[in-house]
Amino acid sequence: MSDCLFCKIAAGDIPSAKVYEDELCCAFRDIAPQAPTHILVVPKEHIGSCAEITDANAALVGHIFTVIAKIAAEEGLTGGYRVISNVGADAGQSVPHLHFHILGGKRMPDQMV
Repeated sequence: MSDCLFCKIAAGDIPSAKVYEDELCCAFRDIAPQAPTHILVVPKEHIGSCAEITDANAALVGHIFTVIAKIAAEEGLTGGYRVISNVGADAGQSVPHLHFHILGGKRMPDQMV
């Protein structure tokens, strides 16, 4: 999508603090971190949210989860980390492009909300 913020970041049209990139996805540091480590992982293909995951793009999502594990290890998140994907406005999804937040570097509260 030509007006999608994360498509532009993935294409390199908007600068970001990238920590990982391959032919299918990229990962970059969040500009408003909610934890000491806060990285977003996005597919280069535009997918609106988890609600748009299908059999046709499921392998891409699986690849992203292998990338998440690799990034977490490289970031030294040995005590654990949280992976979050918001779906829709009611859940707080502010950019309508599938993305996964990796949050770590501190003890997270037991309660999610």
